[in-house]
Amino acid sequence: MAIADVARTLAHIPLLLKLKKELEPKPLELRHSIAAEVARNAAEHPERAAYSFEGTVINWRDFNALANRYAHTFAAHGLGRGDTASLFMENRIEFLAAIIALNKLGAVAGLINTNLTGRPLTHCITTTESKLCIVGEERVAALNEVKSELGLAEGRDYFFVPDQGADAPPNWARNLAAEAEAASTDNPQSQQETTLGDTAMYIFTSGTTGLPKAAVMSNRRYLTTATLAARGGLRLKPENRIYNCLPLYHATGLVVGVGAGIISGASTFVRRKFSASRFVDELREQGATHFIYIGELCRYLMHTPDGGRDADTPLHTMMGNGLRPDIWMDFKKRFGMKRIAELYGASEGNAGFLNFLNKDCTIGTTTFPVKLVEYNVHDDEIVRDANGRCIEAAPGTPGLGLIQVDENARFEGYTSSEATEKKVLRGAFEDGDCWFNTGDLLRTVDVGFSLGFTHYQFVDRVGDTFRWKSENVSTNEVGEILNMHPDVRIANVYGVEVPGADGRAGMAALVLAEGKDTLDIDTFSAHVNKELPAYARPVFLRIQKDLDVTGTFKLVKGDLREQAYDLDKVEDPLFVMLPGESTYQALTADIAARIAGAQAGF
Repeated sequence: MAIADVARTLAHIPLLLKLKKELEPKPLELRHSIAAEVARNAAEHPERAAYSFEGTVINWRDFNALANRYAHTFAAHGLGRGDTASLFMENRIEFLAAIIALNKLGAVAGLINTNLTGRPLTHCITTTESKLCIVGEERVAALNEVKSELGLAEGRDYFFVPDQGADAPPNWARNLAAEAEAASTDNPQSQQETTLGDTAMYIFTSGTTGLPKAAVMSNRRYLTTATLAARGGLRLKPENRIYNCLPLYHATGLVVGVGAGIISGASTFVRRKFSASRFVDELREQGATHFIYIGELCRYLMHTPDGGRDADTPLHTMMGNGLRPDIWMDFKKRFGMKRIAELYGASEGNAGFLNFLNKDCTIGTTTFPVKLVEYNVHDDEIVRDANGRCIEAAPGTPGLGLIQVDENARFEGYTSSEATEKKVLRGAFEDGDCWFNTGDLLRTVDVGFSLGFTHYQFVDRVGDTFRWKSENVSTNEVGEILNMHPDVRIANVYGVEVPGADGRAGMAALVLAEGKDTLDIDTFSAHVNKELPAYARPVFLRIQKDLDVTGTFKLVKGDLREQAYDLDKVEDPLFVMLPGESTYQALTADIAARIAGAQAGF
């Protein structure tokens, strides 16, 4: 064991002890909130930059004032504590101000994925019983297509937020910017009444079945995670600058990135969308010291030409999830990373993992009780003993991750009690126990001297969800939509690996409707493009005569996943939708070779 490694690890002890005290669970009835932390920043360092976006810089005082104007405007229209407003807008300052405004009222922000259209979009707004819908100019067209199905009153229940100014507000929406202009900039009284136990937001997750589910995020869980990120992961100071280009409707960008900035008072450069070609230049231009990442972005960056000076930036620390061991060390060296705080968790999860100790190639550790249990990947089921109990996986071997649910690691679940119950295992090891099912395979890893903490690595997702383009994709949801096409009798959807890409691409095995000998590729492609966001569209198709099912009529996916789109193993017709294309085409040997060589653009 290297003495230097021991010394580096021991140096973390004072901060860990301080963090442990700061993270002790606070009573849910305590009056405190995300908005209260923003107001604190406005009071303590009003002139310090809070956010910069597309050339606009706003300090903490003015950001808090903007959120207050929005809050008073929403309150004047009857929105109050416990009410929900859906927020459908791309990354920008107004998006963040709207979230804080709702939090100041004790209301709930329903954060809608900006890729959604059609039925999934309708579902996300209606399932949370939203009383208002706040839409950015850039997403008006998508909302206009479904607003007749939302049960909201035109001209009253929609707020339009200008963006580039190219389009005027539609006649069915109020102009939030205009109405808020004369509103009070004072903190509303309701801000003092909001508690840690109040729900702050719904973050949608595909989950394992059905349409996207609204995961509940309380003020306490948001602030706990944000504090963990600010103090334990990023180790921020107010003078630091965060580079955040992740979608802010997801937890990594909004809770880890934005939350850490709120807790620390550091400023954040917000990007509407990620740009690999601009990354290094913007780090220098913005003076960014910290980066919020997902593994897919890191892989994109590694595919860009090496300028030879990519490490010559202010950046020294990054925090996020999904940085895989195969590129970890190369990325660290090329971009001069001193600290990588990889984390692992779920929007709805009751606890997570964090690489506090800056060890390489690990998602870190957790202080909560964790079990890794044997899982049969081929049959997609937990392995159980003769008594029906779970069996712990051997050290170093992949196992399904379970996190114990208790008062200190509460599972806040979803808005649906049925969906919430499906994510927990009861009686896993003994009568009366309760465990959150992560749906992921993890394994323990040796990281050297680690103060006695067990460290873990992410292995893969299991079951009916896979991850592609940084999004969780529900196979059942996609299958239901594919089944709506008249040529399809039944669709079996699963994830397959693609060389050079993170996660798994969607693949659908289709059995055609009675009397159909061929799939109408043009109409099927149009159906997929209309009904599914880009990340959820199956990349590969396989046309089968029949689908295999289990004795309980569950679709069999094990062999299909193993055969994937290998032309040597699959005799059925195969099709692919390549990046940048909108129509499926036959998978030829030439295209398959390009995919195998990571040359197809995925």
